[in-house]
Amino acid sequence: MNPPDRSSYPSFWGDLRAGAFEQGYLNAAGVRTRYLHAGVRGQPGLVLLHGTGGHAECYTRNLLQHASHFNVWAIDMIGHGWTDKPDRDYEIAVYVEHLLNVLNAVGLERPHVSGESLGGWVAARFALAHPKRVNRLVLNTTGGATMNPAVMQTIKEKTRAAVEDPVWETVKARLEWLMADPAAVTDDLIACRQAIYRQPGFLQALEHILVLQEPEIRRRNNLTDDEWRAISHETLVLWTSKDPTADESVGRRIADLIPRARYALMEGCGHWPQWEDPETFNRLHLDFLLGR
Repeated sequence: MNPPDRSSYPSFWGDLRAGAFEQGYLNAAGVRTRYLHAGVRGQPGLVLLHGTGGHAECYTRNLLQHASHFNVWAIDMIGHGWTDKPDRDYEIAVYVEHLLNVLNAVGLERPHVSGESLGGWVAARFALAHPKRVNRLVLNTTGGATMNPAVMQTIKEKTRAAVEDPVWETVKARLEWLMADPAAVTDDLIACRQAIYRQPGFLQALEHILVLQEPEIRRRNNLTDDEWRAISHETLVLWTSKDPTADESVGRRIADLIPRARYALMEGCGHWPQWEDPETFNRLHLDFLLGR
């Protein structure tokens, strides 16, 4: 039997070896919070927020590309990754409070905030609650605008299957659901997510995470049309042609509601365009954040 071809093995190290970065932990008002950081403190700030069940590694293909312009922080949000997991339900206000405490801990007064899926939902709510603490806003296949029972059920089923029995196949299936091309799921990504899901206490944390997939709770956390209209920041609403959570018309509608929004569609990507097509994402993202 021939050995597998590892000549072009895709890894986080391959994403990050071209420049300097750090991994660390900070104290966000008592919540031990893990982060990836690149760039120079003193540059304009940029915070990157992952989606449901995710972690900072979803931005390894974007971190260094932004570091020459920004002081970039990708965090594991509360209850996620290797950040603390307090025994409470994580509705959006909990994430908003955690984000505020992270900004205070690292001295970011008014950074750009860019979020994918759940991260976009948190970013939008944060911009409404603390408008003076946000510069530009990026909503990448964002949550906060839909009530699709089939999608909510799929998220619950696939995530629970991966966390209750975090073998290679279940974790891989959870990640493949995010992608337009299942081949985009690398061994590094599976192993990373598997290690997170195997942490003691993660199954309990998962139930706190999944409350947003319950209709009544989701409804009270979603943004109303008037709330989308109340976002005053320059905003990029970025969607994809193969997003498994919502049709591109959802993104267009959000962009139409936000007064200072622009809309961009990335073809051939699923729920992680920053991972599946980093070259296009980085170009669109940087052009917007730099005002080009």
